[in-house]
Order: sequence, then structure tokens, then C-alpha cells
Amino acid sequence: MSTEVDIVLFDLGGVLIDFGGVAPMRKLSGIQSDDELWRRWLTCRWVRSFERGDCTPEEFAAGVVSDWELPIDADEYLDSFANWLGGPIDGAGELVHATRAVVPVGCLSNTNALHWDHHFARWPLLDGFDHRFLSFELGLLKPDRELFDRVAELLPYPAERILFLDDNTLNVDGATAAGFTAVQVRGVAEAEAALVAAGVLAG
Repeated sequence: MSTEVDIVLFDLGGVLIDFGGVAPMRKLSGIQSDDELWRRWLTCRWVRSFERGDCTPEEFAAGVVSDWELPIDADEYLDSFANWLGGPIDGAGELVHATRAVVPVGCLSNTNALHWDHHFARWPLLDGFDHRFLSFELGLLKPDRELFDRVAELLPYPAERILFLDDNTLNVDGATAAGFTAVQVRGVAEAEAALVAAGVLAG
């Protein structure tokens, strides 16, 4: 058992869940760099509003199409967006279960009511978490410091003993700035390797 980690928090999309939005947004926007696409996505006022639970899906879609000057209408975009999630990555449930046998586990994810109701809430994987921190329920977003500070307030563990696994550099930097132990990982295999390196799981 790890002596360094009291709880593991997993990001969902890109770590445990196949997030299929990067390719269609890259095609629609003409942005070729994944890092630049994520930077723009995470700072987009409409994304931030929707994933804080502050606007309707229709307002979100219309705003993104307008601000990003996408070559489709808002209804087409919303239909595509609703189906971006591809489901749990192979081995995700087993990894959460194995981790939970050692320390408590939680998810910490930017998401929205549309994706949650249509996808996440239907997957048994989500039943394996002791704690659930979702942006649209908290009204706060990664990579903002306020989100990580709020999560630290809600958990009975020192921030530095919270291991957070996320696939995005901005989110990892935000968690680190808040005192979390944060590691960038993409997919289940990299998440497992990080848990081994942290001493949570045996190699």
C-alpha cells in the first residue's frame, strides 16, 4: 500500500473514457495541433459556461459555432457533440477496481449534463468511485484554481496526498499549482504505469 497517496482522482475523458471530440473539432476548426485545440477549447467562453451548467445545450452549440466560425449549423454541431464519447477504454473498470482495493478513488472531470445523462450515467464504471467531482455539478472547471481548491476542501486529505491523473497539460498544471500530486497520462496503460510509479499498485 502506498504511503504517499491517500486517494486517487481520475479524469474521465482521455484517461478512462474514449473521448472522440478532438478529431471532429480539429477537422471543423482547421486547428491541427491538439495542444492548441485543447487550449482554445478549455478557454472558450461557451464551453466554460456549458460545462459549469450555466447555459442550455442549444445556447452552447450556437455560441461555439459562431465563435469558432464552424462550417455547420448549431443543430448539426449539437448532434455531433452529443455522440463524441466512445465508451470506457478497455481495462478502465479493472484499473479503478484494483486502485480502490488500495485507496479510495474518485473522478474529477469537466463534463456537462448532456454527456452525463446520455453516456456517463449509464456506464457501470462510474459506480466504482467513492467520490464524484463533475464540473457541471460544482459550477467550477478545470484548469481553474478554484475547482481544485474546492475539491481539496471537500476531501479529508492533504492536497499533496491527492494523486490526480489527467490527460491534459493545462489541467495537470492547474492541479499542481493547487498542491495536488498530478501526473499527465493518456489512456488506461499510462494511468496504470503512473499508479505503479506512485506506489499505489504493485508493478
